[in-house]
Amino acid sequence: MTETIVTSRRNFLQAATLCATSPMAASVASARVPSHELVFELPVVSLPIAGSSLRFPVRRIYCAGRNYPMTANGQEYPPPVGHPDYFTKHRDAIVQNASSVHYPTLTRNFQYEIEMVVALKSGGTDIAAGQALDCVFGYCAGLDMTRRDLFNDARRDHQAWEIGKSFDQAAPCAAIHRVADVGHLSSGAISMTVNGKTTQNADLSQMIWNVAAIISSLSQEVGLAAGDLIFTGTPGGYTSVVAGDKLVGHIDHLTDIAIEVA
Repeated sequence: MTETIVTSRRNFLQAATLCATSPMAASVASARVPSHELVFELPVVSLPIAGSSLRFPVRRIYCAGRNYPMTANGQEYPPPVGHPDYFTKHRDAIVQNASSVHYPTLTRNFQYEIEMVVALKSGGTDIAAGQALDCVFGYCAGLDMTRRDLFNDARRDHQAWEIGKSFDQAAPCAAIHRVADVGHLSSGAISMTVNGKTTQNADLSQMIWNVAAIISSLSQEVGLAAGDLIFTGTPGGYTSVVAGDKLVGHIDHLTDIAIEVA
């Protein structure tokens, strides 16, 4: 038990260091209790940081939809008014890089979307676009895994479509690269291969809303904080995959995300 408490305290202190500049840090910390007072402990969800032994603790996962000008079949469509479509994924949907992802239940159309993911070191509400990049800790490559048939059926019937986006193993992510190492990424190749064949190939500069605009508009809807991940949308070309397929997503200056469907 002593070792468990020490480990939990170490994880908490690492998270607290990242949260230090967040205006929400006090309220988050006040909700914490010593591990020995909990009925049971839950694991800390985290991602590796490139070039470091430290890990990035994940608080929430947000996703920006319809943020590139092309759909999967190459047809242009009008973007949402004012900001991207926002939705969430559960943080325990994170899958570590170079892992297997099981073909999920309830679907016959399992798809991927390569996306640049923003990792926040601080946050707040109503963040001005000119100050938004100050909240960014780093960037990584991620996959927005989707049960496309469930997603499409729910949208057609005007029902909540979370079941198509947030499920077990729905958010594979590679290591996070710190801004200090790679800068703020606003251009560069973003691509995807399935079994060695290129299926998505675009440039980050094609995003309709850039990172600063996404952080600013999202902070008007929810309070952002250290530990949040924001998926920034995907270009067209995503397709369905089956068991045995090998997926590799690439974004210039970042570690590739590679998974296999089991």
